[in-house]
Amino acid sequence: MKRTYQPSKKKRQTTCGFRNKMKTVGGRKTINRRRRQGRKKLTTA
Repeated sequence: MKRTYQPSKKKRQTTCGFRNKMKTVGGRKTINRRRRQGRKKLTTA
């Protein structure tokens, strides 16, 4: 059986990347929330 997690840097960037998050209102809210919390990493990858 094939495993469910097949890592790909390109796929991860296009779905969970910073630029992609900034496109949507929800994504921007997420970034701001993480900034307020003082996270070192705002997005994955």
